[in-house]
Amino acid sequence: MINAVGREIPDEILRKMKKPVFTGAYSQKKDVVIRTTAKSRCAAIEKGKPAESKLLVSIEDVIEKTGIKDGMTISFHHHMRNGDEVVNLVMEAIAKKGIKDIHIAASGLFQCHEPLVKLMEEDVVTGITVSTISPGPLAKAITNGKLKHPAVFMSHGGRPRAIEAGELHIDVAFISAPCCDAYGNMNGAYGKSACGVLSYAYADAQYADQVVAVTDNLVEFPACPIEISQEKVDYVVQVESIGNPEGISFGPTKPTTDPENLKIADMTAQLLNETGYIKNGMSMQTGAGGTSIAVAAAVGQIMKEKKIRGSFASGGITSYFVEMLKEDLFQGLLDVQCFDSVAIESCRDNPRHMPMSASQYANPNTKGCLVNQLDIMILGATEIDVDFNVNVVTGSNGVILSSSGGNNDCAAGAKIAVVVTNLVKRDMCILRERVTTVVTPGETVDVLVTEYGIAVNPNRTDLMKLLKHSQLPVMNIHELKAIGDQKATKIVKPQFTDKIVGIVEYRDGSVIDVVKKPIQEF
Repeated sequence: MINAVGREIPDEILRKMKKPVFTGAYSQKKDVVIRTTAKSRCAAIEKGKPAESKLLVSIEDVIEKTGIKDGMTISFHHHMRNGDEVVNLVMEAIAKKGIKDIHIAASGLFQCHEPLVKLMEEDVVTGITVSTISPGPLAKAITNGKLKHPAVFMSHGGRPRAIEAGELHIDVAFISAPCCDAYGNMNGAYGKSACGVLSYAYADAQYADQVVAVTDNLVEFPACPIEISQEKVDYVVQVESIGNPEGISFGPTKPTTDPENLKIADMTAQLLNETGYIKNGMSMQTGAGGTSIAVAAAVGQIMKEKKIRGSFASGGITSYFVEMLKEDLFQGLLDVQCFDSVAIESCRDNPRHMPMSASQYANPNTKGCLVNQLDIMILGATEIDVDFNVNVVTGSNGVILSSSGGNNDCAAGAKIAVVVTNLVKRDMCILRERVTTVVTPGETVDVLVTEYGIAVNPNRTDLMKLLKHSQLPVMNIHELKAIGDQKATKIVKPQFTDKIVGIVEYRDGSVIDVVKKPIQEF
């Protein structure tokens, strides 16, 4: 058979390969299927010359072009944190179109997303899957059962695992792009809304059926550097603002100055030193809470005194870890979230401050996630029980306060996972016989450090042996609970209805607990 450029192609070759003969560069008009993995994205595209521009004029135009309709799943990422404006902007436009039954699959939602409460009441939003959520109106609305379907709380590693496995299918992903060109190349490092890395959006960009870059800083091609690249992006839309960077530092992102919390931090650092975890080549992650950051400060001081250089610090990065990098206390930083302007500048300017995807960070189904390389993990908790199970999703009254985040990911991977918390909070003992909601199983938690004492998981006989002659106030967890119960002036025994308002997934996708609606409305 003679093809379009005059070459003879034997019929047996075409039959054997099950291929058509070449008839012109843009002549094959039939739909072909592009599969990025066997388990996930499967999107039909029209073969032919690509459109010259992906740039659309408005969010409304985006909704039309992507074909968003009732029952779809759309996703967002949370690098703008409490300064984000894209979620509300997109959802308002969807509501105006009369579209209902939307499932929001966001890596994080914050107080600024209060407008979603009204959309939940109107059945515009009927499902939410989230890895982090802040206390506030939205969390209370979910607690009070205003969401039609139970919210699903995934870990930071569980979310990309679910997306890559096809368990969490995203129809349209909206990526807030502080710097973007008209072809969809983008980064989070530059622009008036710079947020640092875009790590939590990587899986969405790779596996969503359609991907939309939303930017307030449209630059000439190519955007430099390219963090998420053009072949993953279907459309680009420019808006006035994707968010306020001042909202990125939402919550405590500096070391605590509270004497009791500083005592907890110092005891934790001493424990880590006495058990041999502060050593050359060590790796470490802390949360963004004031006590956790104070632990990093105390550990840093010991590292300086002992002339120790660690391998890496990871997770959400604050200015304190940036300073430790500058002081050469760590070889590098691996970052999934910048928590302040210093971290944003550092990831932009310092090649030793490196972005990583959420999958690289904590997905248990990869060939090797970073949490498995962690020596030290400092965890927070709203509650912990005598079996060392940790709750970070609800308070003792059953109100949703957060989501899984990286809590159970890092506890599972780190060589030592230490919970640091006040034993008594708001006049209540947070060490309970049984936590209200299990998020991180006690088998992965090694130590609890409080202002009144330290308890070591009985499974860690090695740690108990190393601390046998320590001057630290190490005691049985039941003894520590007795102290907390004596100090507390308030006992909370919440009552719940049978209505399930939340489902807590463990990082592997299994269901570890459910959240029920309290009888008392908040």
